[in-house]
Amino acid sequence: MGKKLSVVVSVYNEELGLRQFYEHTTPILKEMSQQSGWDYELIFVNDGSRDGSLDLLKEFASQDEKVAVVNFAANRGHEAAMIAGIDYASGDGVVCMDADLQHPPESIPAIVEKFNQGYDVVSMIRTARADAGIFKRITSAAFYKVMNALSGKTKFENNSSDFFAISRRVALVLKQDYRERVRFLRGYVQNVGFKKTTLEFEASARVAGESNYNLRALVKLSLNAICNFSDVPLKMGIYAGVFSLILAFILMIYSIVQYFLGTAPNGYSTLIVVLCFMFGVLFIILGFISEYLAIIFAEVKNRPIYIVDSIITKDGEELK
Repeated sequence: MGKKLSVVVSVYNEELGLRQFYEHTTPILKEMSQQSGWDYELIFVNDGSRDGSLDLLKEFASQDEKVAVVNFAANRGHEAAMIAGIDYASGDGVVCMDADLQHPPESIPAIVEKFNQGYDVVSMIRTARADAGIFKRITSAAFYKVMNALSGKTKFENNSSDFFAISRRVALVLKQDYRERVRFLRGYVQNVGFKKTTLEFEASARVAGESNYNLRALVKLSLNAICNFSDVPLKMGIYAGVFSLILAFILMIYSIVQYFLGTAPNGYSTLIVVLCFMFGVLFIILGFISEYLAIIFAEVKNRPIYIVDSIITKDGEELK
């Protein structure tokens, strides 16, 4: 019995470029299947799109038995869409990618070859991005440097992305054990262990539309990632306290020396600077504590990661 590849594609308001993605990807998957002997399925996860994406997905499913659509009842976010696709995947290998063609489908045959070589996790490393300005390049590089500095034993591949591939047994681990409500999926994939490798790719410009990731979303993702993999921010209070004691001791010695020299300053400016600095540190620490409490609150509520409205295949639409 031959092996099977599940390609999971997250879709949110991708109407303008969705047909181009499907028509570009399907021939690559068919050729891969013929050459490697791997069968395939193409799973689109509609993350509550408000445009015509769902109608296009229904059209693809009605004419292609390889296509299945997991349709969310409401928007749950990119991370939830990817884990839903993994949950519904039935393949021996799973590839997660976006629908904007920035994750090149041409890389899929190379991923299958890595599976054939016995690898369980294939992290796709972005070497270049056609539409990335200097700000995005700097923030992306800084993100992984900060994460690796804070995460202890867990180390992340620089410039890894939400384009990755995992074997069936890794998918089973994610289905059963990594069920947090606040997630950093690409981090879980690199943290889960097993035999890992990397492949490089160049991200082209989006085929159509605009990215749904704005600065606010990127900051939220960064905070989720840090709080998921590091407790260092919780220890900032200890470090700040030690630093404050050292600073206070230095200022005390300075004030005593100046007093005996007869040139003691009035201390107003120094006092204001110190207070502003310490309150700034205090509020940063309180902010991180709030983030951790928010994550705990989300886990305690134990609400579903996603809610499926229907599963759509060539055989029809099955309501959930």
